[in-house]
Amino acid sequence: MRQTIVEKIFSAHSGKRARSGDIIIANVDYCFGQDGTSALIIDSFRKMGVERVFDRDRFSMVIDHSAPSPNIGVSAIHDKMRGFSREHGVKLFDIGCGVCHQLIPESGHVTCGDLVIGADSHTCTYGALNAFASGVGSTDLAITLASGKNWFRVPDTIRININGRLPKGTYSKDAILHIIGDLGAAGATYKAAEIYGDIIDNISMDARFTVSNMVVEMGAKCGIMAADKKTLAWAKKHSVNEPKPVEADADARYSEIREYDFSELSPQVAMPHTVDNVCNIEEVEGTHIDEVYIGTCTNGRLEDLEIAARILKGKNVAPEVKLIITPASKTVFLDAIKKGYIDVFIDAGAVVNNPGCGPCVGTHQGVLADGENAFSTANRNFKGRMGNPNGNIYLGSPATAAATAIAGVIADPREYKKRL
Repeated sequence: MRQTIVEKIFSAHSGKRARSGDIIIANVDYCFGQDGTSALIIDSFRKMGVERVFDRDRFSMVIDHSAPSPNIGVSAIHDKMRGFSREHGVKLFDIGCGVCHQLIPESGHVTCGDLVIGADSHTCTYGALNAFASGVGSTDLAITLASGKNWFRVPDTIRININGRLPKGTYSKDAILHIIGDLGAAGATYKAAEIYGDIIDNISMDARFTVSNMVVEMGAKCGIMAADKKTLAWAKKHSVNEPKPVEADADARYSEIREYDFSELSPQVAMPHTVDNVCNIEEVEGTHIDEVYIGTCTNGRLEDLEIAARILKGKNVAPEVKLIITPASKTVFLDAIKKGYIDVFIDAGAVVNNPGCGPCVGTHQGVLADGENAFSTANRNFKGRMGNPNGNIYLGSPATAAATAIAGVIADPREYKKRL
Protein backbone atom coordinates (compact mmCIF):
# COMPACT_ATOMS: atom_id res chain seq x y z
CA MET A 1 0.00 0.00 0.00
CA ARG A 2 2.12 2.88 1.33
CA GLN A 3 0.26 5.63 -0.54
CA THR A 4 -0.35 9.20 0.51
CA ILE A 5 -3.70 10.95 -0.02
CA VAL A 6 -2.43 12.66 -3.17
CA GLU A 7 -1.04 9.42 -4.63
CA LYS A 8 -4.43 7.77 -4.09
CA ILE A 9 -6.34 10.65 -5.71
CA PHE A 10 -4.04 10.57 -8.74
CA SER A 11 -4.38 6.79 -8.95
CA ALA A 12 -8.17 7.07 -9.01
CA HIS A 13 -8.10 9.77 -11.69
CA SER A 14 -5.46 8.23 -13.95
CA GLY A 15 -6.41 4.54 -13.87
CA LYS A 16 -2.92 3.51 -12.77
CA ARG A 17 -1.13 3.15 -9.47
CA ALA A 18 0.51 6.55 -9.03
CA ARG A 19 3.69 7.17 -7.06
CA SER A 20 5.42 10.43 -6.30
CA GLY A 21 7.56 11.44 -9.27
CA ASP A 22 5.34 9.71 -11.84
CA ILE A 23 4.16 11.67 -14.86
CA ILE A 24 0.50 10.87 -15.46
CA ILE A 25 -2.52 11.95 -17.48
CA ALA A 26 -5.48 12.41 -15.15
CA ASN A 27 -9.16 13.26 -15.47
CA VAL A 28 -10.09 16.58 -13.87
CA ASP A 29 -13.29 16.93 -11.86
CA TYR A 30 -13.53 20.73 -11.99
CA CYS A 31 -11.62 23.70 -13.37
CA PHE A 32 -12.06 27.48 -13.45
CA GLY A 33 -10.51 30.83 -14.22
CA GLN A 34 -10.83 34.33 -12.80
CA ASP A 35 -10.75 37.76 -14.44
CA GLY A 36 -6.98 38.01 -14.19
CA THR A 37 -6.51 34.75 -16.12
CA SER A 38 -9.66 33.96 -18.10
CA ALA A 39 -8.89 36.16 -21.13
CA LEU A 40 -5.82 34.02 -21.88
CA ILE A 41 -7.79 30.82 -21.22
CA ILE A 42 -10.38 31.91 -23.78
CA ASP A 43 -7.76 32.96 -26.35
CA SER A 44 -5.83 29.70 -25.95
CA PHE A 45 -8.99 27.61 -26.16
CA ARG A 46 -10.01 29.33 -29.39
CA LYS A 47 -6.55 28.89 -30.92
CA MET A 48 -6.89 25.13 -30.46
CA GLY A 49 -9.91 25.21 -32.77
CA VAL A 50 -12.08 23.32 -30.31
CA GLU A 51 -15.76 24.00 -30.75
CA ARG A 52 -17.06 22.93 -27.34
CA VAL A 53 -15.85 22.83 -23.76
CA PHE A 54 -15.43 19.30 -22.39
CA ASP A 55 -18.28 19.71 -19.89
CA ARG A 56 -20.04 23.02 -19.34
CA ASP A 57 -21.03 21.98 -15.80
CA ARG A 58 -17.42 21.42 -14.73
CA PHE A 59 -15.94 24.80 -15.64
CA SER A 60 -16.70 28.30 -14.48
CA MET A 61 -15.26 31.80 -14.52
CA VAL A 62 -15.27 34.30 -11.68
CA ILE A 63 -15.05 38.09 -11.88
CA ASP A 64 -13.47 38.88 -8.52
CA HIS A 65 -10.02 40.45 -8.82
CA SER A 66 -11.21 43.71 -10.38
CA ALA A 67 -14.88 43.85 -9.51
CA PRO A 68 -16.48 46.19 -10.44
CA SER A 69 -14.15 47.08 -13.30
CA PRO A 70 -11.69 49.91 -12.55
CA ASN A 71 -10.85 50.80 -16.17
CA ILE A 72 -11.66 50.29 -19.87
CA GLY A 73 -9.13 47.49 -20.36
CA VAL A 74 -10.54 45.39 -17.55
CA SER A 75 -14.08 46.09 -18.76
CA ALA A 76 -13.09 44.57 -22.12
CA ILE A 77 -11.87 41.42 -20.34
CA HIS A 78 -15.10 41.17 -18.38
CA ASP A 79 -17.05 41.59 -21.62
CA LYS A 80 -15.04 38.76 -23.22
CA MET A 81 -15.79 36.50 -20.25
CA ARG A 82 -19.51 37.25 -20.40
CA GLY A 83 -19.56 36.55 -24.13
CA PHE A 84 -17.74 33.21 -23.74
CA SER A 85 -20.15 32.25 -20.96
CA ARG A 86 -23.15 32.91 -23.22
CA GLU A 87 -21.54 31.15 -26.20
CA HIS A 88 -20.71 27.92 -24.35
CA GLY A 89 -23.31 27.90 -21.59
CA VAL A 90 -20.71 27.86 -18.81
CA LYS A 91 -21.23 29.36 -15.37
CA LEU A 92 -20.05 32.94 -14.80
CA PHE A 93 -19.91 34.38 -11.29
CA ASP A 94 -20.22 38.07 -12.10
CA ILE A 95 -19.33 41.15 -10.05
CA GLY A 96 -20.60 41.04 -6.48
CA CYS A 97 -20.72 37.26 -6.23
CA GLY A 98 -17.41 37.07 -4.37
CA VAL A 99 -13.94 35.51 -4.42
CA CYS A 100 -13.41 32.37 -6.50
CA HIS A 101 -11.94 30.39 -3.58
CA GLN A 102 -15.06 30.96 -1.50
CA LEU A 103 -17.56 30.64 -4.34
CA ILE A 104 -16.29 27.41 -5.92
CA PRO A 105 -16.62 25.24 -2.78
CA GLU A 106 -19.58 27.20 -1.40
CA SER A 107 -21.49 26.58 -4.66
CA GLY A 108 -20.93 22.83 -4.41
CA HIS A 109 -18.36 22.27 -7.15
CA VAL A 110 -15.74 20.54 -4.97
CA THR A 111 -15.98 17.55 -2.67
CA CYS A 112 -13.78 14.96 -0.99
CA GLY A 113 -11.49 12.99 -3.31
CA ASP A 114 -11.79 15.42 -6.23
CA LEU A 115 -9.02 16.58 -8.54
CA VAL A 116 -9.44 20.31 -9.19
CA ILE A 117 -7.32 22.85 -11.04
CA GLY A 118 -7.79 26.59 -11.26
CA ALA A 119 -6.00 29.39 -13.06
CA ASP A 120 -5.16 30.97 -9.72
CA SER A 121 -2.36 30.09 -7.35
CA HIS A 122 -4.57 29.81 -4.26
CA THR A 123 -6.68 26.99 -5.66
CA CYS A 124 -4.89 24.94 -2.99
CA THR A 125 -7.58 26.26 -0.59
CA TYR A 126 -9.83 23.27 -1.37
CA GLY A 127 -7.36 20.84 0.16
CA ALA A 128 -9.31 21.46 3.36
CA LEU A 129 -12.09 19.48 1.68
CA ASN A 130 -9.85 16.44 1.16
CA ALA A 131 -9.41 17.31 -2.53
CA PHE A 132 -6.24 17.65 -4.59
CA ALA A 133 -6.57 21.25 -5.76
CA SER A 134 -3.80 23.26 -7.34
CA GLY A 135 -3.20 26.34 -9.44
CA VAL A 136 -2.05 26.05 -13.06
CA GLY A 137 -1.26 28.42 -15.91
CA SER A 138 -3.99 29.71 -18.19
CA THR A 139 -2.81 27.70 -21.22
CA ASP A 140 -2.77 24.49 -19.15
CA LEU A 141 -6.28 25.32 -17.99
CA ALA A 142 -7.37 25.78 -21.62
CA ILE A 143 -6.13 22.26 -22.42
CA THR A 144 -8.32 20.87 -19.65
CA LEU A 145 -11.23 22.99 -20.81
CA ALA A 146 -10.94 21.30 -24.20
CA SER A 147 -10.21 17.74 -23.06
CA GLY A 148 -11.20 17.27 -19.42
CA LYS A 149 -7.69 16.02 -18.71
CA ASN A 150 -4.20 17.28 -17.98
CA TRP A 151 -0.75 15.97 -17.25
CA PHE A 152 0.72 16.05 -13.76
CA ARG A 153 3.89 15.07 -11.98
CA VAL A 154 2.76 13.40 -8.78
CA PRO A 155 4.32 15.39 -5.93
CA ASP A 156 6.20 14.11 -2.91
CA THR A 157 4.31 14.70 0.33
CA ILE A 158 5.36 16.42 3.54
CA ARG A 159 3.35 15.42 6.60
CA ILE A 160 2.71 18.31 9.00
CA ASN A 161 1.33 17.55 12.46
CA ILE A 162 -0.07 20.57 14.35
CA ASN A 163 -0.82 19.70 17.95
CA GLY A 164 -1.66 21.41 21.22
CA ARG A 165 -4.43 23.95 21.65
CA LEU A 166 -4.27 27.45 20.22
CA PRO A 167 -4.20 30.04 23.03
CA LYS A 168 -6.84 32.75 23.12
CA GLY A 169 -6.01 35.46 20.61
CA THR A 170 -4.31 33.11 18.17
CA TYR A 171 -5.98 31.45 15.23
CA SER A 172 -5.37 29.21 12.25
CA LYS A 173 -3.81 32.18 10.41
CA ASP A 174 -1.18 32.43 13.14
CA ALA A 175 -0.48 28.70 12.92
CA ILE A 176 0.07 28.67 9.15
CA LEU A 177 2.15 31.86 9.25
CA HIS A 178 4.44 30.24 11.82
CA ILE A 179 4.80 27.12 9.65
CA ILE A 180 5.62 29.21 6.57
CA GLY A 181 8.18 31.14 8.57
CA ASP A 182 9.73 27.87 9.71
CA LEU A 183 9.83 26.09 6.33
CA GLY A 184 10.55 29.19 4.27
CA ALA A 185 9.06 30.38 0.99
CA ALA A 186 10.60 27.46 -0.92
CA GLY A 187 10.51 24.84 1.83
CA ALA A 188 7.78 22.74 0.22
CA THR A 189 8.30 23.53 -3.46
CA TYR A 190 6.34 21.15 -5.71
CA LYS A 191 5.31 19.04 -2.74
CA ALA A 192 1.94 18.22 -1.27
CA ALA A 193 1.39 18.98 2.39
CA GLU A 194 -0.76 16.55 4.38
CA ILE A 195 -1.88 18.41 7.49
CA TYR A 196 -3.07 16.72 10.69
CA GLY A 197 -3.24 17.21 14.43
CA ASP A 198 -5.26 18.32 17.44
CA ILE A 199 -5.54 21.86 16.16
CA ILE A 200 -6.91 20.79 12.78
CA ASP A 201 -9.39 18.50 14.54
CA ASN A 202 -10.66 21.33 16.74
CA ILE A 203 -10.94 24.24 14.30
CA SER A 204 -13.83 24.99 11.95
CA MET A 205 -13.96 24.45 8.21
CA ASP A 206 -13.56 28.22 7.72
CA ALA A 207 -10.32 28.05 9.69
CA ARG A 208 -9.12 24.97 7.81
CA PHE A 209 -9.62 26.78 4.49
CA THR A 210 -7.29 29.48 5.81
CA VAL A 211 -4.53 26.94 6.45
CA SER A 212 -4.86 25.21 3.07
CA ASN A 213 -5.08 28.55 1.27
CA MET A 214 -1.61 29.62 2.38
CA VAL A 215 0.46 26.49 1.73
CA VAL A 216 1.44 27.82 -1.70
CA GLU A 217 3.37 30.54 0.16
CA MET A 218 5.88 27.84 1.14
CA GLY A 219 5.87 26.43 -2.39
CA ALA A 220 3.42 23.56 -1.89
CA LYS A 221 1.14 22.30 -4.66
CA CYS A 222 -1.66 21.63 -2.20
CA GLY A 223 -2.44 21.53 1.50
CA ILE A 224 -4.64 18.50 1.93
CA MET A 225 -6.47 17.29 5.01
CA ALA A 226 -8.22 14.05 5.89
CA ALA A 227 -12.03 14.00 5.75
CA ASP A 228 -13.53 13.88 9.25
CA LYS A 229 -17.10 14.45 10.45
CA LYS A 230 -16.78 18.23 10.01
CA THR A 231 -15.56 17.83 6.45
CA LEU A 232 -18.30 15.40 5.50
CA ALA A 233 -21.00 17.56 7.13
CA TRP A 234 -19.74 20.59 5.18
CA ALA A 235 -19.64 18.58 1.95
CA LYS A 236 -23.14 17.21 2.53
CA LYS A 237 -24.47 20.76 3.00
CA HIS A 238 -22.72 22.29 -0.01
CA SER A 239 -21.49 19.74 -2.54
CA VAL A 240 -23.59 18.61 -5.48
CA ASN A 241 -21.58 15.37 -5.85
CA GLU A 242 -21.13 12.43 -3.50
CA PRO A 243 -17.97 12.81 -1.40
CA LYS A 244 -15.26 10.18 -1.92
CA PRO A 245 -13.10 10.50 1.21
CA VAL A 246 -9.45 9.49 0.80
CA GLU A 247 -7.12 8.47 3.63
CA ALA A 248 -3.38 7.95 3.56
CA ASP A 249 -2.14 4.46 4.30
CA ALA A 250 -0.71 3.97 7.78
CA ASP A 251 2.67 3.20 6.22
CA ALA A 252 2.52 5.99 3.60
CA ARG A 253 5.91 7.34 2.53
CA TYR A 254 6.62 11.00 3.30
CA SER A 255 9.60 13.03 2.18
CA GLU A 256 9.56 14.76 5.56
CA ILE A 257 7.52 14.91 8.76
CA ARG A 258 7.22 18.16 10.69
CA GLU A 259 5.88 18.34 14.25
CA TYR A 260 4.51 21.49 15.91
CA ASP A 261 2.96 22.23 19.29
CA PHE A 262 1.21 25.59 19.30
CA SER A 263 -0.03 25.59 22.89
CA GLU A 264 2.03 28.72 23.63
CA LEU A 265 1.93 30.36 20.20
CA SER A 266 1.81 34.16 20.11
CA PRO A 267 -0.08 36.02 17.40
CA GLN A 268 2.11 35.95 14.30
CA VAL A 269 2.90 38.74 11.84
CA ALA A 270 4.52 38.45 8.40
CA MET A 271 6.63 41.54 7.87
CA PRO A 272 7.39 43.23 4.53
CA HIS A 273 8.13 42.07 1.89
CA THR A 274 7.91 38.26 2.05
CA VAL A 275 5.37 35.93 3.62
CA ASP A 276 8.06 33.85 5.33
CA ASN A 277 9.43 36.93 7.14
CA VAL A 278 7.41 35.97 10.21
CA CYS A 279 7.78 37.10 13.82
CA ASN A 280 5.91 37.10 17.12
CA ILE A 281 3.70 40.15 17.47
CA GLU A 282 5.81 41.43 20.34
CA GLU A 283 8.59 42.24 17.83
CA VAL A 284 6.47 44.63 15.75
CA GLU A 285 3.89 45.84 18.27
CA GLY A 286 3.51 49.62 18.05
CA THR A 287 4.38 49.91 14.34
CA HIS A 288 2.35 52.73 12.72
CA ILE A 289 -0.38 51.55 10.32
CA ASP A 290 -2.26 53.65 7.74
CA GLU A 291 -4.64 51.04 6.33
CA VAL A 292 -6.15 47.83 7.69
CA TYR A 293 -7.76 45.31 5.38
CA ILE A 294 -9.95 42.42 6.54
CA GLY A 295 -11.08 40.05 3.80
CA THR A 296 -9.62 38.02 0.89
CA CYS A 297 -9.76 34.31 0.03
CA THR A 298 -7.71 33.72 3.18
CA ASN A 299 -9.78 35.47 5.84
CA GLY A 300 -12.99 36.91 4.40
CA ARG A 301 -15.31 34.16 5.62
CA LEU A 302 -18.11 34.51 8.16
CA GLU A 303 -16.04 33.28 11.12
CA ASP A 304 -13.33 35.83 10.27
CA LEU A 305 -15.86 38.66 10.22
CA GLU A 306 -17.32 37.43 13.51
CA ILE A 307 -13.88 37.53 15.17
CA ALA A 308 -13.28 41.06 13.93
CA ALA A 309 -16.77 42.24 14.93
CA ARG A 310 -16.36 40.98 18.50
CA ILE A 311 -13.29 43.18 18.93
CA LEU A 312 -14.64 46.20 17.04
CA LYS A 313 -18.08 46.31 18.67
CA GLY A 314 -18.54 49.66 20.43
CA LYS A 315 -15.05 50.81 19.41
CA ASN A 316 -13.85 53.38 16.89
CA VAL A 317 -11.23 53.04 14.19
CA ALA A 318 -8.20 55.20 15.01
CA PRO A 319 -8.11 58.63 13.35
CA GLU A 320 -6.46 58.58 9.90
CA VAL A 321 -6.63 54.77 9.68
CA LYS A 322 -8.58 53.39 6.73
CA LEU A 323 -10.33 50.16 7.73
CA ILE A 324 -11.62 48.28 4.68
CA ILE A 325 -13.65 45.09 5.03
CA THR A 326 -14.63 42.79 2.14
CA PRO A 327 -16.83 39.71 2.63
CA ALA A 328 -15.62 36.71 0.61
CA SER A 329 -18.99 36.07 -1.03
CA LYS A 330 -22.53 37.37 -1.33
CA THR A 331 -23.68 34.60 1.00
CA VAL A 332 -21.09 35.61 3.60
CA PHE A 333 -22.13 39.26 3.18
CA LEU A 334 -25.83 38.50 3.71
CA ASP A 335 -25.11 36.28 6.71
CA ALA A 336 -22.91 39.01 8.21
CA ILE A 337 -25.76 41.52 7.76
CA LYS A 338 -28.20 39.17 9.51
CA LYS A 339 -25.82 38.68 12.42
CA GLY A 340 -25.20 42.42 12.82
CA TYR A 341 -21.50 42.36 11.94
CA ILE A 342 -21.86 44.88 9.13
CA ASP A 343 -23.55 47.37 11.47
CA VAL A 344 -20.65 46.95 13.89
CA PHE A 345 -18.10 47.64 11.15
CA ILE A 346 -19.85 50.73 9.83
CA ASP A 347 -20.47 52.11 13.33
CA ALA A 348 -16.76 51.68 14.06
CA GLY A 349 -15.83 53.72 10.98
CA ALA A 350 -14.99 50.97 8.49
CA VAL A 351 -15.75 50.91 4.78
CA VAL A 352 -17.46 47.69 3.67
CA ASN A 353 -16.83 46.72 0.04
CA ASN A 354 -18.84 44.52 -2.31
CA PRO A 355 -17.81 40.83 -2.14
CA GLY A 356 -14.62 40.15 -4.11
CA CYS A 357 -10.87 40.37 -3.78
CA GLY A 358 -10.99 44.05 -2.80
CA PRO A 359 -7.64 45.75 -2.08
CA CYS A 360 -5.68 42.48 -1.98
CA VAL A 361 -4.45 42.36 -5.57
CA GLY A 362 -4.03 46.13 -5.89
CA THR A 363 -5.99 46.93 -9.04
CA HIS A 364 -8.37 49.41 -7.45
CA GLN A 365 -10.01 49.50 -4.01
CA GLY A 366 -7.64 50.56 -1.23
CA VAL A 367 -4.44 51.18 -3.23
CA LEU A 368 -1.65 52.33 -0.93
CA ALA A 369 0.18 55.67 -1.19
CA ASP A 370 3.98 55.85 -1.17
CA GLY A 371 5.37 54.95 2.23
CA GLU A 372 2.06 53.81 3.70
CA ASN A 373 1.93 50.78 5.98
CA ALA A 374 -0.95 48.33 5.65
CA PHE A 375 -2.02 45.50 7.93
CA SER A 376 -3.90 42.86 5.95
CA THR A 377 -5.47 39.44 6.48
CA ALA A 378 -4.42 38.49 2.93
CA ASN A 379 -1.92 35.81 1.97
CA ARG A 380 0.78 37.93 0.28
CA ASN A 381 2.78 41.03 1.13
CA PHE A 382 5.18 41.29 -1.81
CA LYS A 383 6.30 44.65 -3.14
CA GLY A 384 3.55 46.01 -5.37
CA ARG A 385 0.80 44.07 -3.69
CA MET A 386 -2.09 46.38 -2.82
CA GLY A 387 -1.11 48.48 -5.81
CA ASN A 388 2.08 50.27 -4.79
CA PRO A 389 5.68 48.93 -4.69
CA ASN A 390 6.51 51.76 -2.28
CA GLY A 391 4.01 50.58 0.30
CA ASN A 392 4.62 48.12 3.15
CA ILE A 393 2.29 45.25 4.01
CA TYR A 394 2.10 43.30 7.27
CA LEU A 395 0.00 40.13 7.43
CA GLY A 396 -1.89 38.63 10.34
CA SER A 397 -5.21 37.33 11.63
CA PRO A 398 -8.56 39.15 11.60
CA ALA A 399 -8.26 39.56 15.38
CA THR A 400 -4.88 41.24 15.10
CA ALA A 401 -6.18 43.36 12.21
CA ALA A 402 -9.19 44.55 14.24
CA ALA A 403 -7.07 45.40 17.28
CA THR A 404 -4.64 47.25 15.00
CA ALA A 405 -7.43 49.28 13.37
CA ILE A 406 -8.54 50.53 16.80
CA ALA A 407 -5.01 51.35 18.00
CA GLY A 408 -3.60 52.80 14.77
CA VAL A 409 -0.48 50.72 15.37
CA ILE A 410 0.11 46.97 15.26
CA ALA A 411 -1.63 45.78 18.40
CA ASP A 412 -1.94 42.51 20.29
CA PRO A 413 -5.51 41.15 20.12
CA ARG A 414 -5.00 39.46 23.47
CA GLU A 415 -5.69 42.90 25.00
CA TYR A 416 -9.32 42.08 24.19
CA LYS A 417 -9.29 38.71 25.96
CA LYS A 418 -12.89 39.05 27.15
CA ARG A 419 -14.01 39.37 23.51
CA LEU A 420 -12.01 36.50 22.04
